[in-house]
Amino acid sequence: MIIDIASTLAGVPPEEWNPLAGDDPFLRHEFLSALHETGCAAPDTGWTPQYLLLRERGRLAAAMPLYLKTHSYGEYVFDWAWADAYSRHGLNYYPKLLAAVPFTPVTGSRVLAETVEQRELLIRAALKFAREVDVSSLHCLFLPREQAESMHRHGMMLRHAVQFHWSNAGYENFEHFLAGMSHDKRKKVKQERRRVAGAGITFRRLEGADASDADWRFVARCYRQTYRVHGSTPYLDSEFFQRIGHTMAQHLLLVIAEREGRPIAVSFNVHNGRRMCGRYWGGIEYHPGLHFETCYYQTIDHCIARGIDVFEGGSRGEHKLARGLAPVETVSAHWLAHPQFSAAVEEYLARETRGIAQYVDELNDRSPFKDAGEK
Repeated sequence: MIIDIASTLAGVPPEEWNPLAGDDPFLRHEFLSALHETGCAAPDTGWTPQYLLLRERGRLAAAMPLYLKTHSYGEYVFDWAWADAYSRHGLNYYPKLLAAVPFTPVTGSRVLAETVEQRELLIRAALKFAREVDVSSLHCLFLPREQAESMHRHGMMLRHAVQFHWSNAGYENFEHFLAGMSHDKRKKVKQERRRVAGAGITFRRLEGADASDADWRFVARCYRQTYRVHGSTPYLDSEFFQRIGHTMAQHLLLVIAEREGRPIAVSFNVHNGRRMCGRYWGGIEYHPGLHFETCYYQTIDHCIARGIDVFEGGSRGEHKLARGLAPVETVSAHWLAHPQFSAAVEEYLARETRGIAQYVDELNDRSPFKDAGEK
């Protein structure tokens, strides 16, 4: 077995990489290459690929999407306070190493391996690499449980967070889904939907192959608008959306809101036929309830119609609870080179983990779904 470090995926054939990615569209060669080659996740933007590639008899057998980072933007597991603490003590937190899919808070494999032995070998290699290049830390984000537990056995600390996901309980249609909610929550959803329909807003749901170049330009426009409203710099550009619209159309869903014959809002979703992930939304007009209808209700309706098991609504947002999305814990793994800071962070994470568990319990107590016997 030989482990190489690749600063680009250009030399890795998709037919070698994609079998390791499995059915995760965010890990596909097409998605990652689009991020890198459009410059969205590239050295100039603080994302330097340092992919670990394990070859066995010349064949790619395992890989880890790894980046050298000079900041903490686009990660969705926030370590700004750790960076600030380093700075206040005269230490450099950056560069650091990050195993993740850029700008994507979706749980998925970060050690793409065919066997447990290969997985363990890559985890050890990543930690060895972190020590050799003298970075402050190694972070592996949004991990499947078994990979998180494996990293924990290798001395990495685990950190928990909360997202909101919708699960398909075999619903026949959207009304069947609503019927499981308490009266007040069901009434609120129906009022929101009527308000949007009353404003003369209609919707088109487009699979990626049915979206035109104009549709993708509108996606990019709305994406930029969302970041502009929040005073932030967008991570992605029109070229990225256009590119994946052509290279991985089978994994994409657009929900486009229209009024008086023109588009006014859109949500961008990525799926594998079983799991739908809501990623971006934006609009050029404000209407009460438009965000909820475009991002959640239309997408849930689509999932029910297509038999999709799960809709992941993205990071944060307690407002999703009242729309039928339930709290789900996510986990990441972290290694810090500085022993004193590592001990302090480990103590903090123990407290944070207890707080997350209590938070999830509180959210479950506020579930929008009715108790047995309630109408």
